[in-house]
Amino acid sequence: MNVAATTDDTEHQEHSGGSASAPLSARRRGTGRIAMAVSVFGELLITAGLVLGLFVVYSLWWTNVVADRKADQQGDKVRDNWAAQKAPGPGALDTGAGIGFLHVPAMKNGEVLVEKGTSSKVLNDGVAGYYTDPAKATLPMAGKNGNFTLAAHRDGHGAKFHNIDKMKKGDPVVFETKDKWYVYKVYAILPETSKYNVKVLSAIPKESGKKKAGKYITLTTCTPVFTSRYRYVVWGELERVEKVDSERTVPKELG
Repeated sequence: MNVAATTDDTEHQEHSGGSASAPLSARRRGTGRIAMAVSVFGELLITAGLVLGLFVVYSLWWTNVVADRKADQQGDKVRDNWAAQKAPGPGALDTGAGIGFLHVPAMKNGEVLVEKGTSSKVLNDGVAGYYTDPAKATLPMAGKNGNFTLAAHRDGHGAKFHNIDKMKKGDPVVFETKDKWYVYKVYAILPETSKYNVKVLSAIPKESGKKKAGKYITLTTCTPVFTSRYRYVVWGELERVEKVDSERTVPKELG
């Protein structure tokens, strides 16, 4: 009797245990699938992060390397061209690779070659470009009143105007040609404006506070950093013009 009762209890327990093992196994399989899916998703995120990181390195570092190399080559051609021109005369408009060099001590970027146009094709070579559209820049060599309007990248492709936010009123901006130094002084800064605001490029830049014709220079670039949503603008006015001597002695502002 006691044995029979024990046997029945054992059989009941074995039966009960067998019925519980099936759903437990299913739960384990389900958990395993979820864990695998999470693992795969995590690996994909890591891969995407690495790809994004490489793209950032390419955009912000390697494009600078390539652009600086290209700009140096073009700059050397301009200076070689100047050296080959023995006869007197401006010689700055027939270089084939640029019209001169921009020097902005506050930006700590050395000399910046200036070429015609502000398209990506031009600026991606690590240079500054003067506007031909929507407003045509007045080149200082012309000796006329107007606005010498320039643009350059702030990040990537040389990032020649990266430190434009370091400029302050009173800072010098010097443009160098074969025969002359044009020395400007910053008088107004607009930290943010619409990229469609072409009035900042006007011959008389009224948004800078000027109301009369004069000899101005305008530097423009994208802002905030790493975006192209707005434009950062710096205006300067010509203070004097110095002739280049045989030693190419730089103006005191660059000394």
